[in-house]
Amino acid sequence: MIDKNLIYAVIGVSANPEKYGHKVFKDLLDAGYHVLGINPKGGEILGQTIYLKLSALPQIPDWLIFVTPPEVSEQLITEAISLGVKNLWLQPGSESVAALELCRQVGINCISQACIMIKRQEA
Repeated sequence: MIDKNLIYAVIGVSANPEKYGHKVFKDLLDAGYHVLGINPKGGEILGQTIYLKLSALPQIPDWLIFVTPPEVSEQLITEAISLGVKNLWLQPGSESVAALELCRQVGINCISQACIMIKRQEA
């Protein structure tokens, strides 16, 4: 699940170091993971190109990590499914009953109620 040989994408990356979208992205980068960032503002954060949307990524990630409000997560899960993403990690605060049910209905592996930064350190 947490493996340096996998590709991760953080959706909801923020330039603000106080926000979890920044903290999660930075944590994975600092730990040496292959991580891509997505934010509708695009640009560059921590020296990395930030993609405007999921479909703009140069490759499909093994894991898509959501650091978004639940209503945004619900919308983007549908896009993730259509692109063939198989594993979703809904950071605390990004999940909803509807999002979890959608993942269950289509057979997507989904982790919720767990912080990837904590789980990474435990691994």
